Amino acid sequence: MEQTDLVTRRFDADRGIATLTFNRPEVFNALDIATAKAFEQTAHWLTTLTGLRCVVLTGAGKAFVAGGDVGAFAADPDNADRTLSLILKHMHPAILTLRRLDAPVMTALNGTAAGAGFGLVLASDHVVASSAAKLVLAYDKLGTSPDCGSTWFLSRKLGRLRAFELMLTGRALSADEAQDWGIVNEVARIEDFADAVQARAQRIAAGPTRAFGLFKRLMDAEQPLAAQLEMERDSFMQATGTEDFRAATRGFVDKTPVTFKGR
Repeated sequence: MEQTDLVTRRFDADRGIATLTFNRPEVFNALDIATAKAFEQTAHWLTTLTGLRCVVLTGAGKAFVAGGDVGAFAADPDNADRTLSLILKHMHPAILTLRRLDAPVMTALNGTAAGAGFGLVLASDHVVASSAAKLVLAYDKLGTSPDCGSTWFLSRKLGRLRAFELMLTGRALSADEAQDWGIVNEVARIEDFADAVQARAQRIAAGPTRAFGLFKRLMDAEQPLAAQLEMERDSFMQATGTEDFRAATRGFVDKTPVTFKGR
């Protein structure tokens, strides 16, 4: 398989929706060096798109991403540390690129997300899950520690106690449990999943994209309250200079529907 096929990309310019699909279904989309490199390249590709308003991450076949390619580690244990280092060399910058986009990133959780796949779900702004999906860290089973931002995102989403429980026990969460825990936003029946993903992606893409980018940066900030208040002020002032803000204020006064342009 060509590297460009390991993470396929599609951009619907009319709607502003980009879809990235991990495409190694024969190994449940497990990450090897080539796939991680393809993901980093694809994340960079997103930054070149004009009119991007929503990113959808999903997986081919029955899984989303089953973590690192453990089979490859086992086949060459003496080089497993080098292999993992190279995978993370590409995965971590890709995650940072996604967090820096104005366009919200949505995971269409079609199946199991394990290890680094769980980390990608956590790094998303919105998650629509199939009722068949499961999430598990599984690092305890490998005798290693989490990566791809899992420790940072989990503790912020769940608090330390529950986050450490998932790391300590390797407990798998069903889609419904993940929704109850605040990791998944929506759960759809398998037969309704594709429609639910499209409906949510279209709704996100129709929103004020530049304001959404400000939302993300404010939520990701780690700083004292005084600094956060100043960042909120600066962000609000940036937003008032957008075409979307001007349209929204006119619509509010005139009591007319607003069509956001994402600019």
